[in-house]
Amino acid sequence: MLINKLDNVEVNLNDGHKYAARDIKNGENIIKYGQPIGHATQDIKKGEHVHSHNMKTNLSGVLEYKYEPYGGGAEYLKSDRTFMGYKREDGNVGIRNDVLIVCTVGCINKSAEKIASETGAKCVTHPFGCSQLGDDHKTTQLILKGLVKNPNNGGVLVMGLGCENNNIPEFKKVLGNVNEKRVKFLIAQETEDEIAEGIRLVKELQANASKDKRVPVPLSKLKVGLKCGGSDGFSGITANPLVGRFCDRLTSLGGMCVLTEVPEMFGAEHLLMKRCINKDVFDKTVNLINNFKDYFTKHNQVIYENPSPGNKAGGITTLEEKSLGCVQKGGLAAVTDVLDYGDTVKTSGLSLLNGPGNDIVAITNLMAAGVNLILFTTGRGTPVGTFVPTVKISTNKALAEKKKNWIDFDASGLIERDLTDELTDYILEVANGKRTKNEENGYEEISIFKDGVVL
Repeated sequence: MLINKLDNVEVNLNDGHKYAARDIKNGENIIKYGQPIGHATQDIKKGEHVHSHNMKTNLSGVLEYKYEPYGGGAEYLKSDRTFMGYKREDGNVGIRNDVLIVCTVGCINKSAEKIASETGAKCVTHPFGCSQLGDDHKTTQLILKGLVKNPNNGGVLVMGLGCENNNIPEFKKVLGNVNEKRVKFLIAQETEDEIAEGIRLVKELQANASKDKRVPVPLSKLKVGLKCGGSDGFSGITANPLVGRFCDRLTSLGGMCVLTEVPEMFGAEHLLMKRCINKDVFDKTVNLINNFKDYFTKHNQVIYENPSPGNKAGGITTLEEKSLGCVQKGGLAAVTDVLDYGDTVKTSGLSLLNGPGNDIVAITNLMAAGVNLILFTTGRGTPVGTFVPTVKISTNKALAEKKKNWIDFDASGLIERDLTDELTDYILEVANGKRTKNEENGYEEISIFKDGVVL
């Protein structure tokens, strides 16, 4: 399959790997998606396999970029499509009404899990919240703040130990104003029986949440996170472009999509920059990219040799190739904002979110940004999920058939026909309450980004 008429490689639809569409000379660029994905390290004959043995990345170092004004507008279409959501007091809409227990520190995890097992609440555990300094400590607080305030929550018990850096009085300063009927606090060291008290508080939260009712709300109220993991040679042909089509549809109505995994924008960032709505967003995008490159070099790591063993086995050779497939999840939507750790998505259109490609860190960052659900494309398969519905979209039919207990939607048919309406219908089912595979299996967890000193 030749993806773009400019390409000099084509994709074998049996294995997802690249093969030369014509003779390619040593040093010549390898073109896929109409863009360079590296260069040949030797002469390659037509029909030969093109992969790590005969091609290499073109990329290196921090780059300079030139701003070009975006030619698109911000006029939104109208649609009569709705879903049944929970209207929140702050104007946001939830698609779940869960009661969560959020731990301020890892020391209290097991106590929180006991309360959850007795009440049916969902328990958000992690190993941090104490012995962290500087930005790491701040990041932990901001991510937990975002988890507490996600609109899918019907109620939250914030549970702390009492002596941690991120103790509840300090965390409240970061958290800001909350609805006291929806967010309650428990300091274990100040309570004789923290399990009994936790059960009592959770039951109060559950009783209050039970009063909430689903009501019709426009599709434009949906906030969707975009993520891929375990990519393969089909990712940029099926699942990612399909998600991109949905992103374009949602943002054209005034909805919000959030694209993260900054290292998997390297090599395709110029395409995102062309869509920045103004120079301020462009400058923030440049900083987002270059600061993450600096993070790599600060730790003496190579920036561009990113594809994992699973990616390479699936036919992806260079980071440019991976990135050009990954960013397709954002469709052609205008880039309207750039978010840092713990920021909340608030602008219609496509927002870029700071963070690594690590699957659990990325989905945690998306949940903390306030998305209702995550569209997670995969060519290799993964059971992972977080505390918002994490929709697994397979790039190929073999994966969808083999891992039916992981995969929610099979995008492989996009090669033959448009699946945008079908994916939209499925997403609306999830918004209306249909449980995703990660929810059915109880695969819900978080991981908080760390880049500093532990005492």
